[in-house]
Amino acid sequence: MDALVEQARKTLADGSKSFAAASRLLGSEHRDSIVLLYAWCRYCDDTIDGEYLGFRSGEEPGPATVRLEALKGGTVAALAGERVPSEFEALQRVARLHRLPDRYPLELLDGMAMDAHGAVYRTFDDTLKYCYHVAGVVGVMSAIILGVRDRPTLERACDLGIGFQLTNIARDVLADWERGRVYLPAQWLVEAGIEPTNLACPDHRRQLFEVVARLLREADAYYRSASYGIGELSFRSGWAVATARRVYRDIGDRILEIGSPALDTRVVTSKRRKIASGLQGALDVGFLSARRWWKVAPRDGLWTPEPLIA
Repeated sequence: MDALVEQARKTLADGSKSFAAASRLLGSEHRDSIVLLYAWCRYCDDTIDGEYLGFRSGEEPGPATVRLEALKGGTVAALAGERVPSEFEALQRVARLHRLPDRYPLELLDGMAMDAHGAVYRTFDDTLKYCYHVAGVVGVMSAIILGVRDRPTLERACDLGIGFQLTNIARDVLADWERGRVYLPAQWLVEAGIEPTNLACPDHRRQLFEVVARLLREADAYYRSASYGIGELSFRSGWAVATARRVYRDIGDRILEIGSPALDTRVVTSKRRKIASGLQGALDVGFLSARRWWKVAPRDGLWTPEPLIA
């Protein structure tokens, strides 16, 4: 294992235990590339947030817009094949090996720009657009690494990324609020009797949880749609993706089980539940591989980006 991959694996292990567990199910021909892609995405996210692996570094990071321009410069240079620091070399290697279209890394940076410029999410479509840019495109890039080239399956991979991000938003509502960010649609909050500027008021916990539950119901539609793409993958790749889908869906289920107290903590799943998700994921692959010969449910009503390409 070379030093770049070794560092990327450490980043994944420290940054996301859920994805780290799922990635171990991948075949060796795909695992390193997925890990390298995660390392670059994590670096971008941490750079914009002024953090390291999701935690404050203790150093003054400077204006987010300046950090964003540095990310764009490094990413464009990496995609052009120029000499770049290791943080961008991870992307460069993956893009070259799997012929990733430049569009997707640059669209992820568009999502970073939404954070850097303090975007306001008035409608659910606004939230979905953000989810596409910071997670849907990651699903698409991951699918390309796993050998997917057809648009319908790329759309299902995008749906999975959007489902992941909707779950993350539901889990981190108050943590995001403390950072000055509100990803829940303002329209939904107002309908629930909550002024977006007063979201964290303890008196609003019940109404806020209702909005979070609504978001998780929407996430479930994207998880269901994503299942139709899993059957198009090899067994090992499908198993990893199905397991990640199970783990993240389980986080949402746990939030709903706990109720409004879940808003005041960061809900995680136990190692036992992750193992169960892995076992269920293996069964899912067999079922979903057979189901691809049946009529595939359309994506009616789901948010769709510009035509996806590989």
